[in-house]
This record gives sequence, structure tokens and C-alpha cells, in this order.
Amino acid sequence: MLLEQIPTPALIVDLGVMEQNQKLINSVVERSNAKLRPHYKTNKCVTIAKMQIEAGAKGITCAKLGEARDLVESGVEDVLIANQITDLAKLAEVASLANCCKLTIAVDSLKNIADLQTAAAAQNATVHCLIEYEVGMGRCGVDNPEDFYTLADEINNCPNLIFEGIQAYAGQLSHEPSKQVRIDKGAEVERKLAALKEYLAGLGITVNEVSGCSTADIFDHTEDTVYTEYQAGSYIFMDTAYEDLKDLGFKNSLFIATSVISNAGGKTITDAGRKSISMDQGMPQFVGYEQCEVSLSEEHATATLPGEQKPVGSTMLLIPGHCCTCINLYDYVYFIRKGKVVNKVPVSSRGKAQ
Repeated sequence: MLLEQIPTPALIVDLGVMEQNQKLINSVVERSNAKLRPHYKTNKCVTIAKMQIEAGAKGITCAKLGEARDLVESGVEDVLIANQITDLAKLAEVASLANCCKLTIAVDSLKNIADLQTAAAAQNATVHCLIEYEVGMGRCGVDNPEDFYTLADEINNCPNLIFEGIQAYAGQLSHEPSKQVRIDKGAEVERKLAALKEYLAGLGITVNEVSGCSTADIFDHTEDTVYTEYQAGSYIFMDTAYEDLKDLGFKNSLFIATSVISNAGGKTITDAGRKSISMDQGMPQFVGYEQCEVSLSEEHATATLPGEQKPVGSTMLLIPGHCCTCINLYDYVYFIRKGKVVNKVPVSSRGKAQ
């Protein structure tokens, strides 16, 4: 089956480009002491997650319990939920999953730790914990070494919990177009984390893991980085939101295949609209016509292309504005190699928001 024969709109991945992106990030990871723990929220597909592990990733990062469940049930043996789970029923399931694999979870409060210990003890499970540290995201996490120590000490006093280290995702740098700003701000984060580790060591607390970083700033950390795990996710696909970060070297591998359905008014109008492609971080672009503005309605993407408009029936490719939210719109993704379909796999965790 050829690309042009896929019913549209459809989510497709160019395997050759995706594999090159994987090789590029591996080359960055290999020059440091850190390991790759890619973020599952980008692809939400256990097939791709297992491909990443086969390519060298130590494990997978996810954001939701439902995602973790899918990963564990597919045989992934090292899973990090880089988020706080506080619902008691969900914590019971966290404990259950922890009996099936090495499961790590982010925490940032004493109550969360106490509830997690109760849930783990009830099932004789061991749950590994990262304490989230505020490094500029303005979301969850403690913001000073003293509070961090209080939480770490409490975890070490819980028989069913293991203190692993620091969750420090500097997502505020993910779309910073200036490489120098990323370097400078990244260095600030490194100094803050190094100071925290030193403070904790003075109090007898050992940090095994510092997990974070992102696709945008992974290149900006030196060989002796304080990070031990890189949570980069978008590198595998990319999108138009990364358009200004030309220095990264990653290429677009994720596209929406869409069919031209009209040339009304001298425009090229296709069958992929807001319900088929994400735009929360930027507008999509037609491949080969990246400078042409695209307008979206619910079911249509419209552009005025230079020269003759694409004829009705033509297949065009759209680069999504945000890869992570775009993949969540589809049940399946087609794997393409050299213009031919080689597989169709489910987006296993589509809609797993709980």
C-alpha cells in the first residue's frame, strides 16, 4: 500500500526520519553519564516506546497512571510517572503496578508520601520516589532545599518507599529559540541542582537519579551534567512549534496525510481540520509550502499556494503544530518507509488522561 492510498486524514510516521532522530539523540546521550528515559506523552504508542527501549532507552517516562498501566501491561519493566498521583484509588493501582515492574513516581508533599506508603504497604509493594523540585516551570514541586530534605527524610522512613532522587524537568526551555539563552538558563538549573545535591549529602541523603531535561536543551548540557536521566520526548517526531530551533538537528517525522477536496476560489482545500490536527502550540504547515499560511476550520485546512493549486484528489502532508496533542487525536498511526506503508499500529494510550 502506498502513502497516497491511505484513507485521509491519517496520522503517519516516516520511519527513516524517526530512526535518524533516535540516532542523533543517542549520540548526545552517549557523550554523558546520563541515560535516555523518553517521554511517552509524545507518542502514546507502546510499539514506539518499545522501539525506543530497543534503541537504548533505560525506561520510559509517562504523565498519567493510565499510560503507565499500558506500558507495564505491554512488558515495559522500568516506568516513571513524572507527575503527582494523589487519589487513593489510583494510589492502590500504583502499588499494584509496582509489583509488576520498577515503578517510580513523583511526589511533592508529606500527605502524598503518607498515602503512597499506606497503599504500598497494603499490597507489600515497593515504590520508588522522585521528589519534584521547582526549576522554573512554575507548576508542582518544592522550591527550597529544606522542604526537599523533609520529604526525602520522610520517604527514607517509609518501609515500602525508596527515595531515588530529583524530578527536575525544565520545560520552560523547551521552545526557547536562542541557543545562548538555553545554555545560560540550563547552566543555572544545573547549579541549582548541584547545590541541592550537596546540601542533601551533608545531611546524609544520597541522590541516585536526577531526571529531567527536554528535547530543546539536551544538547546544552556538558559531559559531566548533574542529570542522570533525560526525559526528552518530542525529538522523535518534532512539530512546527520547534520551527525556530534550527540548531537542534531533529527532523519532522510525524505528519497528517490529507486529501485535496476542492480548489474553490483558487485555494487548496484539504480534509484535515481542527478535529484532525493540533494547533495549541502553533499552526500546522504543508510540507513543501512551509511559508504559506494555513487556516483551519473544523474539517478543512485551506491555503493559497504559489503557482497552480494542488489538484483535487492529491495527497498532501501537514506538519502538526504540536506533536504530543496531535497524536492523541488518532486511533492508529501508519508507519511509512520510502513512500510505502509497512505497518499500522494502535495509538495505545490515546485519551488516557486519568
